[in-house]
Amino acid sequence: MHFKQNILETIGGTPLVKLNRVAAEIPALVLGKVETFNPGHSIKDRMAVRMIDDAEARGDLKKGGTIIECTSGNTGMGLALVGCVRGYRCIFTTTDKQSKEKVDLLKALGAEVIVCPTNVESDDPRSYYSVARRLSQEIPNSFWCNQYDNLSNRQAHYESTGPEIWQQTEGKITHLVVGVGTGGTVSGVAKYLKEQNPNIQVWGADTYGSVFKKYHETGVFDPKEIYPYITEGIGEDILPANVDFSVIDKFEKVTDKDAAVWARRLAREEGLLLGYSAGSAMGALSQLRGQLKKDDIVVVIFHDHGSRYVGKIYNDDWMRERGFLDVELKVRDLIARKKDRRFISVQADESVRQAFNLMKSYDISQLPVQDGDKMVGSITETQVLHFLLENPLQNSEKTVQDVMGKAFPVVKEDLPISQLNRYISKEIPAVVTTDRSGMLHIVTQYDLIQNL
Repeated sequence: MHFKQNILETIGGTPLVKLNRVAAEIPALVLGKVETFNPGHSIKDRMAVRMIDDAEARGDLKKGGTIIECTSGNTGMGLALVGCVRGYRCIFTTTDKQSKEKVDLLKALGAEVIVCPTNVESDDPRSYYSVARRLSQEIPNSFWCNQYDNLSNRQAHYESTGPEIWQQTEGKITHLVVGVGTGGTVSGVAKYLKEQNPNIQVWGADTYGSVFKKYHETGVFDPKEIYPYITEGIGEDILPANVDFSVIDKFEKVTDKDAAVWARRLAREEGLLLGYSAGSAMGALSQLRGQLKKDDIVVVIFHDHGSRYVGKIYNDDWMRERGFLDVELKVRDLIARKKDRRFISVQADESVRQAFNLMKSYDISQLPVQDGDKMVGSITETQVLHFLLENPLQNSEKTVQDVMGKAFPVVKEDLPISQLNRYISKEIPAVVTTDRSGMLHIVTQYDLIQNL
């Protein structure tokens, strides 16, 4: 029989997959090193096992002990697998920038997760670095892995990921592209590959808000480079010990939007459901494609699985809210986002005072006017107020049909909102539409402004 002794023995040996449609404009053979085939669905499984192996060998972690780590989720997943197999308690600190899916998955493997604020300095006692450090000092027989400065991280990739890529490409690789976070992956793989062929170019994907690119180019650690960003898994506001800048030839910054869009392209055009950093790596490669030749062989490391990001980059609403999705909203989308979708109207034979009371009760500025089920006119807050002020003694006698204006235009629910300017104006503050179930809805200027 052929079987593994435990899940940890399945780590490594991940495939290289040729990229086709997304690499159509890149003049080189582009291969993705798909690390989602690891049991924890990320490349971090490799270094997680190595960090614990080394800690056990040094006596830093003994039977029944506690693994502590500050993690964006993937290292925590690898460590949680080790904890499950070897019987360790796991406590992980993470930031409030990370996806809910990552936190839930860590908890599913029995880990305790502490969410810390993102926008604080690394030495702030509330940061996920500081909390992890404090817990390791307070809990007996505990080991803080500290993936940023623990050199077992990059050693794992020097001994496994690097040799795999060299063997899989038969030593023909010319370029390596990888997102840089803790620096373990890029530094370990690059060191091994450059020992085999020093001409191999190593390109690190960075993000805006991170210090790596400027520090690599100038040797200056510039705090002005640091600001909040959305991309997960890459970029830093510190210089981890694992980052060996001497083996990285170039850093390329990629925007949050471009990284998200490239990740979605990889899913739709290649069938590769990957994480945010995969999009960053592809974005960096695309931006640098002018430096490649036809005979080049590029390996792009894809760190983790897209299941961690279903509530973010793979969620259309999340993408739209940040202006990342260039898909035009339709009238139906405005309706779907309204908190109150009731169709409030007034009958033509009701009094102006009744119309005023309706507006006041529902805090609305306009009403469609109906005669039975037929749309016959409209009335606005301005019309009502002018009438009541000018006719204080007659307002009980007048009906809505005496003061109403033209009916609001009726539009289809699949009309793009960019075309609403044909209908909505200063004089016409709303339109009416019917959904698939036959229900009437009103879309106002306010609804439009709220969603732009």
